[in-house]
Amino acid sequence: MTSRRPVIGVTVSRRSGWRIFPLIALNVWLAGGRALRWQAGRVADITTVDGLIIGGGDDISPDLYGGRLVKSARLDPDRDALERKLVLAAFEHFKPVLGICRGSQMLNIALGGTLHQDAYATYQASDHIRTVLPRKTVQIVRGTRLAKLAGAKPMKVNALHTQAVDRLGDGLRIAARDSGGMIQAIERMTEPFALGVQWHPEHLFYAHRQMGIFRALMAAASARRDDAAQLPGVDAAAR
Repeated sequence: MTSRRPVIGVTVSRRSGWRIFPLIALNVWLAGGRALRWQAGRVADITTVDGLIIGGGDDISPDLYGGRLVKSARLDPDRDALERKLVLAAFEHFKPVLGICRGSQMLNIALGGTLHQDAYATYQASDHIRTVLPRKTVQIVRGTRLAKLAGAKPMKVNALHTQAVDRLGDGLRIAARDSGGMIQAIERMTEPFALGVQWHPEHLFYAHRQMGIFRALMAAASARRDDAAQLPGVDAAAR
């Protein structure tokens, strides 16, 4: 069994990746892993990493799920295609996935789900808070993976999103909602580990419960890597 840090591929926006990636990489390092930056236009091969993080930034094109386009949307079709491909490849290779904000939405879409393009127009009772500070309260669903790794008490999170999960993708369940009923976290019900959170835990690295999310991903990635090491020819490049 190897003791090296698990390598995590992290997708980011071509527009804002320069400032987002270092923060996610810090969280990955604090949780015991090592991050590799991926974005549209660069080579990204799931067999070279032990796990995957789909980062935030940019809206997802409604073309992927039959939604409608809103004027404020900032789209990157190349990023959409890359991330959808990577999510499906991660499941094919049984590698864990963490989706952050947009990443949670992409996890849902890759598995056949849909989005609310204007989430706060649909959930008018939800607190429309836009801040990197933990000022929004979400309710964790008991019995979920998220509840086991971060506790089932209400959680204070940040919020920067305008889109949100609508119809769930195949094999997913709701792991958290806000006070107005808007979905704030989703997770895969079977292995491999797949969790999507609507907030940005990378900004909350000082919070034990938020770091628990990254530690869970590293634990799943390490376990997958060690299992693969026992099987000749399986993802050899990732070991």
